[in-house]
Amino acid sequence: MSSELLEDQLKSAVKEAMRSKDKPRLTVLRTAQAALKQIRVDEGMERDAVIDDTRVIATIDKMIKQRKDAASQYKDADRQDLYDQEVLEVGILSEFLPAQLSEDEIKDIISAAKEQTGAAGMQDMGKLMGVIKPQVVGKADMGQVSQLVKAALQ
Repeated sequence: MSSELLEDQLKSAVKEAMRSKDKPRLTVLRTAQAALKQIRVDEGMERDAVIDDTRVIATIDKMIKQRKDAASQYKDADRQDLYDQEVLEVGILSEFLPAQLSEDEIKDIISAAKEQTGAAGMQDMGKLMGVIKPQVVGKADMGQVSQLVKAALQ
């Protein structure tokens, strides 16, 4: 995506979905906008205050995680129609996330954080995750990151 703020890109995507009469896409994008509006309300921000990209990425990442969890449950319940809807929504929301990190890139971040914090065992996992999380949020599945951190600490 361009250097334009993610929130502005989201607004542009809503307008484009309206023009093209793409109702499923429009619904998902408006849901994302509503989540950002809720942040403003919860934190007493001005109505037109800008939410930084890091916060937008974290919000979209959370929405994606929720949809993946729901998709998994729908698949287990043999509800293909609802599963397909959740997968569609994940795809649309994913367009607004930065490129995903490869496993090797995640391992490099873990190694650097391990060296920086002096983490040596499982008791240091929280300290290590505190350094790693800001670097990978929205760029990697946190479940995968957690597994890789555990493996690095054993």
